[in-house]
Amino acid sequence: MQNDSLTNRRRFIRDGITGMLGVGILAGNALAVPPVLRPGRPSLKVALAAYSLRDQFAGTGPGRKIDMVEFIHYCAAMGISGAELTSYYFSESGQEYFIDLKRQAFLHGITISGTAVGNSFTDAPGEKRDRELASVKTWIQRAAWLGAPHIRVFAGDRNNLSQSQAKSLCIEALEECGEVAGKYGMFLGIENHGGIVSEPEELVDIVKSVKNPWIGINLDTGNFHTADPYQSIALCAPWAVNVQYKVEIRPAGQKTQPTDAQRVVKILRDVNYQGWVVLEHEKAENPWQTIPGHIERLKDAIAAQD
Repeated sequence: MQNDSLTNRRRFIRDGITGMLGVGILAGNALAVPPVLRPGRPSLKVALAAYSLRDQFAGTGPGRKIDMVEFIHYCAAMGISGAELTSYYFSESGQEYFIDLKRQAFLHGITISGTAVGNSFTDAPGEKRDRELASVKTWIQRAAWLGAPHIRVFAGDRNNLSQSQAKSLCIEALEECGEVAGKYGMFLGIENHGGIVSEPEELVDIVKSVKNPWIGINLDTGNFHTADPYQSIALCAPWAVNVQYKVEIRPAGQKTQPTDAQRVVKILRDVNYQGWVVLEHEKAENPWQTIPGHIERLKDAIAAQD
């Protein structure tokens, strides 16, 4: 069984390299983004998103109000190695502040897995679109100070445009911002966050159409409300550069149900995913009481398939 797995992995690597050579990726040509080629074994690393404690950052939830340094300390206390520092909760915007957060993370053995911003890439040309693009570019600079290798971005809604028009605007914005991100060696991961990317086929089509190697998918396991969300996750997984793990999932026409962690892990392993699986806690429950358990269950699901 292990020999078969090794043979398949070698075939995957061989075929992937051959395909990349065929389209000129290795020669550095700016072509459409292919699925991520990952030699070696799958490697899933667990992190926690600051968004999981959004009410605590705001001072409105159970327990005490916290700041980003305390969130880093919390991740270290739980024994996880990664933290996603969601942009909504930074208290300052200067370079010194972000570099100090980078220092705090390093001293506590925490790797900053990335950050996440709110934006729209589907506004028609004009002042609003210019502001959105400028904001993302500003956050690319801040993420560079922070040492974050990845930024989660949104696509946006149709805004009274056709689907094809909105997609074209999104693709143009991703290419423009991706050019800036690439100069810092940073990925922009477009999330399946409703709007024009409610369906997995639309999200994959956008990513495949972008002529920039620093664009991928920020795959959120809880955001597809299709007939079979797991199938939708599997369709997008080959382009994933970051994964947001939700503990609940809601298929179309059905009630919310617990996420099958083992199934999600298998999907990621089947595409040889090597990267962060970030718990983003959104369930209506006290996060202080339940996050540790969710982290352990996610770790157990990963360990069970190693």
